[in-house]
Amino acid sequence: MSQSILYTNAPDLISPRGHYSHCVSANGFVFISGQLPVDSLGVVKAHCSFAEQAKLVLSNLTACLTAAEITTQHLVQVRVYIADMNNWPVFNEIYAQWIGNFRPARAVAGVSELHFGSAIEIEATAIIA
Repeated sequence: MSQSILYTNAPDLISPRGHYSHCVSANGFVFISGQLPVDSLGVVKAHCSFAEQAKLVLSNLTACLTAAEITTQHLVQVRVYIADMNNWPVFNEIYAQWIGNFRPARAVAGVSELHFGSAIEIEATAIIA
């Protein structure tokens, strides 16, 4: 049995600067790389408030879903890393507005540091529509 793997980058985001793709589709799943608060021009927004960073990261995640031709309803797991667990309630409110009525599995983990000094990073897994 042959397996195909599709590597996709979201056209609305800056191309990855490392050795990865925004999305990898394989065996009925889409794996979305960790998204940081980086705008479409590649400007890191780690200096912005936590809420602004969270909204930008979720917007980047949406761009990845769109590039994979799926939506939030296809998410099966979301992994969130935040540098200050005191921001969990703020994130939870923003996330609830973004995700709507869908309830994928989710983890929110406190970490000591994220790339660029960011306050949040999100990666996800979805099913192919």
